[in-house]
Amino acid sequence: MTHTQTLPPCPQCGSEFGYELSGMMACPECGHEWQTQAADAAPASAGVKDAFGNVLNDGDSITVIKNLKVKGSSQTLKIGTKVKNIKLIEGDHNIDCKIEGFGAMQLKSEFVKRA
Repeated sequence: MTHTQTLPPCPQCGSEFGYELSGMMACPECGHEWQTQAADAAPASAGVKDAFGNVLNDGDSITVIKNLKVKGSSQTLKIGTKVKNIKLIEGDHNIDCKIEGFGAMQLKSEFVKRA
């Protein structure tokens, strides 16, 4: 945004000191992050996006950004795990992939970043 535009206040605490961060807005006072109206107005056909708003494509490499419990297993998929050659699919878990040590699984795009 340019200096002539005013940034919206934090919807959680009302702070006027919000700033842009990776295509989102962030509040330095309470730590709340939210989508800007421009991002909300983006068409749904913009594709699958990672946790930081980067568009993902089939064949991309990604990195897990949060420890994830694997359903049906006592193992945890650790933060920083790299996954190569993903395939995008429809549904809540919109990434289909094979992870070394775990096998085939599906991930939610909100828990990964493009590598």
